[in-house]
Amino acid sequence: MTNITKLKFVALDITGKNYLSWILDAKIHLDVMALGDAIKEENEPSNQDKAKAMIFLRHHLHELKTKYLTVKDPLTLWENLKVLR
Repeated sequence: MTNITKLKFVALDITGKNYLSWILDAKIHLDVMALGDAIKEENEPSNQDKAKAMIFLRHHLHELKTKYLTVKDPLTLWENLKVLR
């Protein structure tokens, strides 16, 4: 039996057409989970928080997940996704 976790909000579209709403939803959810520091340059989150943030962000990428498969840092992923806006 597969354990499929439901998305907290709509995954980021490969065309980037929902980038603004996605980025705002992602920030809010990361802050609620106390993981918002993982996507801020001036902070140095723990490795565990970085991993949790990456799992959350990648879960909400859907079709873009394979493009960013080798990115291991949530801040780097966050910055790379800005090209979609």
